[in-house]
Amino acid sequence: MKYRTLGSTGLEVSVIGVGTWQFGGEWGRTYSESDASKIFAAARDSGINLIDTAECYGDHLSESLIGASVAENREDWIIATKFGHHFKKNFDRNQVIDPESVVKQLEDSLRALRTDYVDLYQFHSLDDQAFATEGLWEALAKEKEKGKIRHLGTSIGSNTNSHQVKASPDVGSEVIQVVYNRLDRAPESEVLPTCQEENLGVLARVPLASGYLSGKYKPGAQFPSNDVRNAWHTDNFRDSRLREVEKIQREEVPEGTDMAQWALAWCLKNPAVTSVIPGCKDADQTRKNAAAADLLE
Repeated sequence: MKYRTLGSTGLEVSVIGVGTWQFGGEWGRTYSESDASKIFAAARDSGINLIDTAECYGDHLSESLIGASVAENREDWIIATKFGHHFKKNFDRNQVIDPESVVKQLEDSLRALRTDYVDLYQFHSLDDQAFATEGLWEALAKEKEKGKIRHLGTSIGSNTNSHQVKASPDVGSEVIQVVYNRLDRAPESEVLPTCQEENLGVLARVPLASGYLSGKYKPGAQFPSNDVRNAWHTDNFRDSRLREVEKIQREEVPEGTDMAQWALAWCLKNPAVTSVIPGCKDADQTRKNAAAADLLE
């Protein structure tokens, strides 16, 4: 594994992290504590130390599975979670952004994670009006003073939202999370250069383009009815993306190289990117993701 400094936080994070949206049940599968524990054991053995989760991956469900899995070696992990949504049911959330409610969300997240602090607490992909909520960042600064938050971050919803990126240092946010992958390069125009200029750490989410860049799927692929990709993507969109993936695999991926590993390393070769946070369905896929760090040599 390789490690990079996460912007101005001083945190040394593995270049491959573990994304955990799948634990919330919106990707066509449910996870037990045993399933999650095996994933984090594989991650730890592979040198991964970064976990990304959120309050609304289930109703703190993902956080609960993480907490049960890493409580005995909490100090070995850098845990990033988020605030701003309340889970109602799969694919349905309410926005929760007033300072009092966000502080309650923090307490609920700490309880679920079985910890007394989070390493990175991130604004969760809301609009500019929510970002400017009166008293929000001041309330979070107070929680940081108490030691319940080590660092603040901004997960931007639109991967071209340069406003929130530029405003982040002013509110004490040191890290930007953004969708970035070989199929979606929009952050390269302004977001990523601004992050470099401001010394903001960058977590690249969806680095495998919702699994399309794994190379496993061909045009015409279908997903289970309870998989979020059915809610997001029409058949035409899916097939168009998968035809583009076939072209990339044919023209850009070296022969004999696993496409998913190549796609993760592709993101990391951008000097602005600190770490990628792919999801993983099981321990084997976790180890396979971790091996992508070898392609950086």
